[in-house]
Amino acid sequence: MLVDFDSAFAALGDPVRRALVTRLARGDATVKELAEPFDLTPQAISHHVGVLRRCGLVEQRREGTRRPCRLKVDQLSLLSTWIDDQRRAWDDRLDALEQHLTDDGAVR
Repeated sequence: MLVDFDSAFAALGDPVRRALVTRLARGDATVKELAEPFDLTPQAISHHVGVLRRCGLVEQRREGTRRPCRLKVDQLSLLSTWIDDQRRAWDDRLDALEQHLTDDGAVR
């Protein structure tokens, strides 16, 4: 499943989900392990993991009775690339505007 940009950015708008992504960037973890630093129930964390899973940023697999979660770094990288492309495009536009204003001011 490819990342759904709209859903992914909406999911990352929540501070708990951003914290979960940060934690999963350090390695796989179960919902119980993810819940430890939060004042939230494992069910609440499971809900947040489900949101991240549905938008394509996290996968969960079975290992016997464990269900570790893993960050899909390649999908997160797609978001990062899109953001970088947007930043470059806006930097180019602003540089062109600055050049235009400088050139226009020099003519007067």
